Amino acid sequence: MTPFEIGLGSFGVMVILVYAGLWVPFALMVSSFAGVWLMKGSPVLAGKLLALAASETIASYFFGVVPLFVLMGYLVSVTGMGKDAFDVANHLFRRWRGGLGIGTVGANAIFAAITGISIASAAVFTRIAVPEMVRHGYSKRFSVGVVAGSSVLGMLIPPSLLLILYGLLTEQSVGDLFVAGILPGLLLALVFALGIMAMTVVRPSMVGGGARLAGKEGQLSGRDLLAKSVPIGLLIGLVLGGIYGGFFTPIEAGAVGCLGAIVIGIAKRKLSLQSFWQVLNDTGLVTASILFLIIAAQMYSRMLALSGVPAGFGSFIASADIGFWGIILSYVALVIVMGTILDSSSIMLILVPLMLPVVSDMGVNLVWFGIITVIAVEVGLLTPPFGISVFVIKSALDDPDISLGDIFAGAAPFVVMMLIVLGLVLAFPALATILI
Repeated sequence: MTPFEIGLGSFGVMVILVYAGLWVPFALMVSSFAGVWLMKGSPVLAGKLLALAASETIASYFFGVVPLFVLMGYLVSVTGMGKDAFDVANHLFRRWRGGLGIGTVGANAIFAAITGISIASAAVFTRIAVPEMVRHGYSKRFSVGVVAGSSVLGMLIPPSLLLILYGLLTEQSVGDLFVAGILPGLLLALVFALGIMAMTVVRPSMVGGGARLAGKEGQLSGRDLLAKSVPIGLLIGLVLGGIYGGFFTPIEAGAVGCLGAIVIGIAKRKLSLQSFWQVLNDTGLVTASILFLIIAAQMYSRMLALSGVPAGFGSFIASADIGFWGIILSYVALVIVMGTILDSSSIMLILVPLMLPVVSDMGVNLVWFGIITVIAVEVGLLTPPFGISVFVIKSALDDPDISLGDIFAGAAPFVVMMLIVLGLVLAFPALATILI
């Protein structure tokens, strides 16, 4: 077998192993090791090459951003800023039809501007928003669907772990990627809000007759509104203002944001030693799983590069004569399909190194391509059978009457809305590049 055939075979083995239920990092490592072994004829050499890939990956200074933003997300959650964001958004939209749902979208947008991780948003607002919506007559399916759909804003509105990961893989400016994510992120939030309003008209029963909150329910006094919004605003300004103003690198901004969240938590008396210890434990577990996945994917990328598959794939695409849009739309479709079995980071770590030589030779704006990739990847968070956000919501719910099927069904309209926004960003690249 030629190295190219071995590389293609390893890809097929990896897919089979994932479908068989093997954890994705192990599937990547096994297929990488076997591929290098077959190409070089020595298991010892294969082990050394993969060990070198792992050591170089984990020693990279840039991957320090992962634990910092994960830690900041958990700190924001435990200090009650997620609930504060919901209260503020609920106050602003309380008199609108479906106002609690729109408020949940707004709160997720605010939360996303602090944390950068969708899983944290899904867990926090499942506990905060779903009980409130159900109490006010919203259907359970609609309530969990709103939380599932709006949670994906965490990976598009900066700061975003996926945009950071894409920047590391493609050597693009993380600051430029963050700026590029602003308009598409806000557009997605707006489309979600308009979609909720449309659903209150088409299916009023889903939202308790499209009810608005009565009287003073959900209303905050000026003092309470100030007390809940100022800490959030300060933290957002500290992190994003520092990055955009050139005062911090993304890694430094993550560290400063963690410090700011700790100070706010202590000032609000919401951060005890016990809760801080739990936050550190949770951060360590999530960080370890993410970095292990990154190491495995880097091993896989090295094996693919050694086999010549990326170069061969690029030559095949170039000679296929399907045109620019044929290539881009095929890539988007592949990303969405892979979202049915893989998590966001895995998809990006597998496909981006494969497509990068192709789109680079075509002169594609890699910042725009990154935004397209992130939106398409995020669709996978809501699609069965994998849908990691859906599983997070199910685990955070204390209601056996709501099944996984109910959550997937509730999230389906939001998948359609995401595809609409994806189409708009594809058709109008300026939505992603105009602010850069």
